[in-house]
Amino acid sequence: MEALFPFVGVAIIIVLVFDYTNGFHDASNIIASVIASRAMTPVQAVLVVAIFEFLGPLLGGTAVANTIGTLLDLSFLPKADALLIMVSGLFAAVFWNLFTWWRGLPSSSSHALTGGLIGATIIGAGNEHIVWGFNAVCHGQILGVSKVLLALFLSPPLGFMIGFILQRLTIFLLRSASPSINNQLRSTQWLTAAALAFSHGANDAQKSMGVLTLILLLSGEIDSFRVPSWVMLFCASAMTAGVLTGGWRIVRTLGFAIYKIRPIHALNAQLSACATIFGSSLLGAPVSTTHVVASAIMGIGASDRPRAVRWGKALEILRTWLITIPGSAMIAGVCFPIFAHFFNH
Repeated sequence: MEALFPFVGVAIIIVLVFDYTNGFHDASNIIASVIASRAMTPVQAVLVVAIFEFLGPLLGGTAVANTIGTLLDLSFLPKADALLIMVSGLFAAVFWNLFTWWRGLPSSSSHALTGGLIGATIIGAGNEHIVWGFNAVCHGQILGVSKVLLALFLSPPLGFMIGFILQRLTIFLLRSASPSINNQLRSTQWLTAAALAFSHGANDAQKSMGVLTLILLLSGEIDSFRVPSWVMLFCASAMTAGVLTGGWRIVRTLGFAIYKIRPIHALNAQLSACATIFGSSLLGAPVSTTHVVASAIMGIGASDRPRAVRWGKALEILRTWLITIPGSAMIAGVCFPIFAHFFNH
């Protein structure tokens, strides 16, 4: 076991770094609308979101973590090889998160993690060690990579649709309201922002929990896939620390560059995203908060004033979404032989 210590230690550190970058990358998804609608100051938004981000992974169950833990079948590989694959995939996801944050692009940490793990596994072990699950879909079962991809690609249209319908319904219900209703809408956003933060923590932090638990299983530290309490605490803390850092470059993109957000839009965006993300968490389906929030804003804008939506920015975001999985997979594929040489393996 001593020979594995460098791999295990590096893997755990990179998981927590990924969780941290996920937090500051995705914090913008939650705070963008409340800041754009002036319901909260940036400091207020970050503090409220951080508290409920911390509670989400602790109280949100482990259904998503269990899904992430079944993506790869590395149990028959030498332990050092399996851990090198995990390290390479995680490094690629961290790199992609930092690159898109630097560019101010709201890409998906979930896509980056999925692509990184797939790319590292293909290069390090072979395609047969990935649980694709495509054949199982034909028999009515959804598992492995197919479950993750299905959730990642269906959740944005769902967020768009809920946002579109909710905006139309809210406009109808408030058609006789006076402008002073905006004050109540801003106050309500304290609750919806907290709910969205909790949902995000319950979904996104569980991905890191699942990966870290898989690392412990592959290294022989645990004998079955059960998420330890300390893993929940560590991942919740890393995610919360990232949220406190904030992702201000992406706040500008989501809060101002897609559609001019007013209090009613911000409230509906938070409700739409919260419903989509929390529902997915209950089903054990990992989704991209970035995708869902951006799609909800687009749906609300399309429902309200389609010509006012900056569809050019939306297409730019879409292109980033499409290249994230193959991009992070290629980075992981390059990283694996480098790391294998570095560790003299």
